[in-house]
Amino acid sequence: MALMNLFRGKPEARSPEPVSFKGIIVDYSIEVMPRTAAKIDNFKTLLPAGTRIYIAHIEGTTIEDMVATAKRLHEDGFPVMPHFPSRIIPSAAVLEDWIRRYRNEAGVEQALLLGGGVSTPAGDFDSSIQLIESGLFDRYGFKRLHVAGHPEGNKDIDRDGSSRIVDEALKFKQRYSERTDAEMAIVTQFAFDAKPVIAWAERIAAAGISLPIHLGIAGPTKLQTLIKFALSCGVGPSISVLQRRAMDLSKLLLPYEPTDFLNEIADYKAAHPDSLLDRIHVFPLGGIRASADWMNEQLAGRRDVTP
Repeated sequence: MALMNLFRGKPEARSPEPVSFKGIIVDYSIEVMPRTAAKIDNFKTLLPAGTRIYIAHIEGTTIEDMVATAKRLHEDGFPVMPHFPSRIIPSAAVLEDWIRRYRNEAGVEQALLLGGGVSTPAGDFDSSIQLIESGLFDRYGFKRLHVAGHPEGNKDIDRDGSSRIVDEALKFKQRYSERTDAEMAIVTQFAFDAKPVIAWAERIAAAGISLPIHLGIAGPTKLQTLIKFALSCGVGPSISVLQRRAMDLSKLLLPYEPTDFLNEIADYKAAHPDSLLDRIHVFPLGGIRASADWMNEQLAGRRDVTP
């Protein structure tokens, strides 16, 4: 049929090809904890060179374990970004001690500043804004500061269901980025529905925010595991995507993969290249190796990927 159409001068009709999401996962980042990182013998054989690795600081984790993990990853050549959860830091003196140790012992010059997953502050700090206002990250030469974004809201902060407080906080961080040399970006919680994420990105851009968004996704894992993490992390309305999947018996036993979500984001980004949606950040809920292997498989064959 194609040959006949050629002779007739009529090209064969083709369906438009979907936009590949491979372009948006180049330079992805990934999150680890000291205890999960300890299970990986060699990160250099697992992740592309230059992959930014965040180290989550969960309440109860010692700063010694955090710094040791940061030092190991830094010595392996990876940019390291430890979490600084404000509500688990008991004092300004402790904050300065942590910053000094990361800088001097592990060569760290990047940090993710966030409120933290506890309701009652351990001491002087209650928000990432207070960490910024301390001036300590600037004093110790931290060049990059990332902050948390909440596409589906945060009821721990805006208890009335609005986004007023988180919006004002983002505007403060935007102004800080404009008056300092700090390189900044917004990192989000993982989500499962692209529509509210896109709507949020458009809304904050219209409000004057220009910080790039590093969009959180959940790596491949069992559906039951994912639902458990989603509930404990306070994922918003997009959890309905998982609930619908759980009701489909043909998909119930299959591992979740973020393919559909990434396809929607890639289609939107192709149509809106100036969107704040910039990169992908992976939460490896099914394990670091499983997530890294999946991401690297999606990137296989691209010439612009660092080997």
